[in-house]
Amino acid sequence: MGNENSILDDLQTLEIHHWYKKFMSECPSGQLTEHEFKHFFGLRGLDPEANKYIEQMFHTFDMNKDGYIDFMEYVAALSLILKGKMEQKLRWYFKLYDVDGNGCIDRGELLNIIRAIRAINGCNHETSAEEFTNRVFDRIDINGDGELSLDEFVEGARKDEEFMEVMMKSLDLDHIVSMINSSSRRNSV
Repeated sequence: MGNENSILDDLQTLEIHHWYKKFMSECPSGQLTEHEFKHFFGLRGLDPEANKYIEQMFHTFDMNKDGYIDFMEYVAALSLILKGKMEQKLRWYFKLYDVDGNGCIDRGELLNIIRAIRAINGCNHETSAEEFTNRVFDRIDINGDGELSLDEFVEGARKDEEFMEVMMKSLDLDHIVSMINSSSRRNSV
């Protein structure tokens, strides 16, 4: 049993090493600015709504609010998004979506996020962003106050598959993971 933990630790160490190499190759200063963040994740030339969402994502990753994402913030964010438990991810999404930081997500905040996610993903949808936002609020705003509390958000996301799917797509980092993995394979050959 101890051997399994050792193998797991080795794999995690190797993975973090690959993340570090990628981070430092893209950001030799060790501090990722907002502009570099957009470049790093391939998020350039976005419409204004999508750009605001990416800026909010940057500020959510920048945990110490110094205007940069350092390697530890980068690893913490990637670990949460890629390996975190659903409860942790939902809490992080809530923080990301609560743009004004007042502890609730109102219709306007959610609508802007949905528009941004759609702009980034470039998909056509059967329903408008407004219709989708209204449906989400109708389903998960339990007390009907026009705002989603953390509890309503987490519980609602667990029960509403469509909303959960949209959230998961809002931060799909599969292309980043494959980019990191392909760069590490080239460097180890």
